Amino acid sequence: MSPHRTLKRAAATAAVAALAIVGGAVTAAPASAASCSVSWGSTAKKSAPMSSRELTNVRSGRHKCYDRLVIDLNGAAATSTGYDVRYVPAVVQDGSGLPVPLRGAADLQIVLKAPAYDTNGDPTYSPADPDELVNVSGYSTFRQVAYAGSFEGMTTIGLGVRARLPMRVKRIAGPSTGQRLVIDVAHHW
Repeated sequence: MSPHRTLKRAAATAAVAALAIVGGAVTAAPASAASCSVSWGSTAKKSAPMSSRELTNVRSGRHKCYDRLVIDLNGAAATSTGYDVRYVPAVVQDGSGLPVPLRGAADLQIVLKAPAYDTNGDPTYSPADPDELVNVSGYSTFRQVAYAGSFEGMTTIGLGVRARLPMRVKRIAGPSTGQRLVIDVAHHW
């Protein structure tokens, strides 16, 4: 092999090695750091419409980057159910205004513009323990979920969280003709 050809081969091998090193450095960043970045913020999230839907269930779930609260609503309605979700100094009971003590360093008040009772006044949602709607022990962000009541067509739920962290709220259709209000609170900023 000629010296010129050997030099070209060595240069090509070095270039390929440099690209592999650079490519490896670029792709070596931890995927979890990028995948858990959020831009939700912690300011109030709200939507105005009232609804003829009724609250039927509250449940929760843990995800890699956030904890999730799901509020199930029944029935068909012409408009989507309204809500007002915000951090407050203290969540208060509907009607009485008495404080709802919550575990955690921050209180998230969830006001759903839908009742937890039907047109006859019969409950559509009646939790066994209003102070512990769902078991959130072992969650990264959630500390407690409590029922604050349903009064004059509006229902309030208190969510105690570890700290004032970014949150998002969205409505999802289903099951059937119902709707779900989903509240996600990030594990980190």
